[in-house]
Amino acid sequence: MRIQLVKEKDFYMRVLAIMLPVALQQAINMGVNMLDTMMLGSFGEIQLSASSLANQFYAIFNIFCMGIIGGSSVLAAQYWGAREQEKVRETFNMALRLATFLSIFFAVITWLFPAQIMGIYTNEADVIAQGVRYLRITTFIYFIHGTGLVAAQLMRSVGEARLGLVVSCISFFVNILANYMFIFGKFGAPRMEIAGAALGTLIARTAEFIVTFWFIFKMDKKLGLRVKDLLHNPSSEFFSNYFRLGAPVLVSDALLGFGGTAVSIILGHMGSAVVAANAICQVLDRLMTVVIQGISNASSIITGHTVGAGDREKALREGETFYLLSVIFGAITGVLIFFVGPLSVKMYTLTPDTVVIANQLMHAYALIIFFQAIQSVMTKGVLRGGGDTKFLMKADIIFMWIVSIPLGALAGLVLHWPAWLTMWCLRIDYAIKSVWCVSRLHSGKWIHSIER
Repeated sequence: MRIQLVKEKDFYMRVLAIMLPVALQQAINMGVNMLDTMMLGSFGEIQLSASSLANQFYAIFNIFCMGIIGGSSVLAAQYWGAREQEKVRETFNMALRLATFLSIFFAVITWLFPAQIMGIYTNEADVIAQGVRYLRITTFIYFIHGTGLVAAQLMRSVGEARLGLVVSCISFFVNILANYMFIFGKFGAPRMEIAGAALGTLIARTAEFIVTFWFIFKMDKKLGLRVKDLLHNPSSEFFSNYFRLGAPVLVSDALLGFGGTAVSIILGHMGSAVVAANAICQVLDRLMTVVIQGISNASSIITGHTVGAGDREKALREGETFYLLSVIFGAITGVLIFFVGPLSVKMYTLTPDTVVIANQLMHAYALIIFFQAIQSVMTKGVLRGGGDTKFLMKADIIFMWIVSIPLGALAGLVLHWPAWLTMWCLRIDYAIKSVWCVSRLHSGKWIHSIER
């Protein structure tokens, strides 16, 4: 089928205006995580393991937050394209309420059952004890991070992509300083070690919260959101539209998040060498995919604006253009991983067996990332922006949970295939979804306006 491309320069400038801040924000967040690990790692494996495992539970909270963001962004982008600002404000209202309820639930569970939470991930008493110290402080992070994250991410839907980048930059420097002070006891602060890492995160998230809502309520002139807009209940019509298009996104993102956990469990039972090798590959994979994530965000927002404005033909052209961009950047990143991957492995001190496994996995990732780019731009971008959320939910359920996870478990745990081949099995859903979603794109059936 002949691909119709967008030729207007303004379109590509809009893509860059969203893509670049998102990509830089993701890179900064990676840097924060790496510095946290390096600082806490100086106290030994117990505290490092405890913080890592405690953050596994926090990652579940983050998954649900991203589901709220994904579902709300579909409506916000389309309402913004239709120039219905009041409906966009209602979307923010609904999203922030959901984030608040979610935060309260996780905070209560964390405060009451920190030892039981750690017991899910380990049976080592020392690790559990240190993890409890970390989780106690984490209790106070949920609300400020959940609401701040949802608000900052939703501002992208109205064309304000810089806020997330600015907030991440501020968080980066605040987190470094606070961690240094409270982990090591510098500048007169108490030496708290693992608890200091949690406190540093709390301070950084508080800074994010203050900057985000100060900008939205005081500085932003586009949306005009005010505190009073968050106090009234959304209309019944809005509730219907929100859960019709937004609920499938929340389900999809939750299932994908738990699917990632299942992949980690399968690889974890294949031995420490496989786990270490895959951890190295994931660092490079996340670094290489920051641009792809930026394109996915841009495609969802821009396509949503066009669908909301009622221009079907333009939405089709934009969708096919984003598909071509995903193929180009997927191929580029695949080639980079193929050649750069083995060089990055040499930066680590590993056993010979682990080096072999890591190099094999790098070559597997080089092919996987090509399909990852396509399916990411389609599922998280174009089709989601077009409101095709029920179709995407079915795709995530069928291909990950009925194909990839069982096939990967069979390959790695029963047939004992090598790690690179098992990884292909665990990510086979990327290839299947790429083909299926591109077919859906060309059919034009993915365009759904908010209003029935």
